[in-house]
Amino acid sequence: MVPGFQDTSLKPHSLRTADNDMDLGTLQNNINSTLDNVYEDGLESDHSRPLSNSNPLCNGEQASLLTGGDVVKRSQPLLIQANRKLKEEEEEQQRALSLPSIPNPFPELCSPSNSPILSNSSLGPGSPREGGSHVVKVYSEDGTCRSLEVTAGTTARHVCEMLVQKTHALHDECWSLVEVYQHLALERCLEDHESVVEVQATWPVGGDSRFVFRKNYAKYELFKSSPQSLFPEAMVSSCLDAANKGMSHSELIQNVLNSGSCPEIQGFMHLKEVGRKVWKRFYFSLRRSGLYYSTKGTSKDPRHLQYCVDINESNIYYITQGKKQYSTPTEYGFCIKPCKARSGAKGLKLFCSEDEQSRTCWMAAFRLFKYGIQLYRNYQQCQARQRETAWIGPVPLRSVSDNTLVAMDFSGCTGRVIENPNEVLSVALEEAQAWRKKTTHRYSLPTPFQSSSFSAAIHRTQPWFHGHISREDTQRLIVQQGLVDGVFLLRESQRNPKGFVLSLCHLQKVKHYLILPSEEDGHLYYTMDDGQTRFADLIQLVEFHQINRGILPCKLKHYCTSVTL
Repeated sequence: MVPGFQDTSLKPHSLRTADNDMDLGTLQNNINSTLDNVYEDGLESDHSRPLSNSNPLCNGEQASLLTGGDVVKRSQPLLIQANRKLKEEEEEQQRALSLPSIPNPFPELCSPSNSPILSNSSLGPGSPREGGSHVVKVYSEDGTCRSLEVTAGTTARHVCEMLVQKTHALHDECWSLVEVYQHLALERCLEDHESVVEVQATWPVGGDSRFVFRKNYAKYELFKSSPQSLFPEAMVSSCLDAANKGMSHSELIQNVLNSGSCPEIQGFMHLKEVGRKVWKRFYFSLRRSGLYYSTKGTSKDPRHLQYCVDINESNIYYITQGKKQYSTPTEYGFCIKPCKARSGAKGLKLFCSEDEQSRTCWMAAFRLFKYGIQLYRNYQQCQARQRETAWIGPVPLRSVSDNTLVAMDFSGCTGRVIENPNEVLSVALEEAQAWRKKTTHRYSLPTPFQSSSFSAAIHRTQPWFHGHISREDTQRLIVQQGLVDGVFLLRESQRNPKGFVLSLCHLQKVKHYLILPSEEDGHLYYTMDDGQTRFADLIQLVEFHQINRGILPCKLKHYCTSVTL
């Protein structure tokens, strides 16, 4: 029994008796000192017994608790309360798991599998970067659009593959995602490794910027065409050094492309900054460190070079309406825009070249300086995907290099490769005769009027026929899909109501050839050379010039097309 906890101290009326000779203040001091001693002794003990939360302790249990070695700690009630909350949360989770699952009456609002928004899971195996999902809207040439659900690491190539699968289009490396600023009349083709979410984050809020899904045959022309056509000798500053070392211009450019770098590009261009009305002509030099212009003629002295553009922090764009929007001196304008500039036209640098070749050279060199060997890696990955049978499907007859074509003989049960050149020539003559017999058979049909009406309308089902479009729209469409030799389309003539026009790109220029219908002995045919070469319909005309050049400067290789999303 602890001193001060006698029977008389537990009864209130005993405090007022005369036998105890102890007033209320003295008794309270004794009780406090006793409790302090008990607490100090309890700190030295290693074990304490928890209190019961359900049954109260009686007086005897309180006394035994205070006198024993187990003492109540002041922090213990808080720990008991926390453990109780954790147990309650675990019980609620187990109770929730035990409940039967209720079907969702509106799955299309929660699950992307049945919704019109495409999921990124259709991209196949891959390791995208971590991040939440984002919605990207992509437009086509005809104005239709589709919303895609992508992750933060989804690249432009992944988006193109999704749209190719959805539209059942022919899969090749020419499909591209184009960033368009409509109010600024600017557009550029995204590189395959660029993140669409990061590009979309740089757009101004509430603007009219958009992504467009279209063909771009000039995307990897950098690694297909001859170096002389892409980098003119007059614009490459290191040509004199290469000549002194005994290296030709083509060898220099080829070594540069293989290393993923670019020599210094130089030449005259017109410059205009936003807010100024006058275009000024300067001598520019494009180097690894940036774009410079000389304030004194063609001098490259550091005192006369003015820093103009940071390549790594900028993107290069085509100007689609230069004369109307910016009053450009020529039609070959482009723009360099800072990557992080979101306030409209702020920070734009407008340039104008003398011709299309120089503009192509400047823009190709800019891409090489900024991305380096990554461009060639993108091209190699596209070529590897083309060789995968799961993605190719039927082998396209277009965009095939002439070096891969061989002469075949299918007269027997199985085909064989003809290696003798003389035999190849004789087979070609026999095929030409068979072609003439086929044409004669078409002309000898019993109902010439029905066949002529059918031939006059069958071309409308072809993807290369664009109906009644203007000459300006034809020029714009071919420029958008790449100024590559062999890009073509057919359209109705605006001047001749019964004629057609073949628009063809050659040497970065668009040329137009008139196709006139003619009727002889009740038979309708089409010609481009005043009847010397006749074709039963426009499909035969296109197929012939895809194999033979004829009167054209080059063969028909790539047709301008568009898809509906």
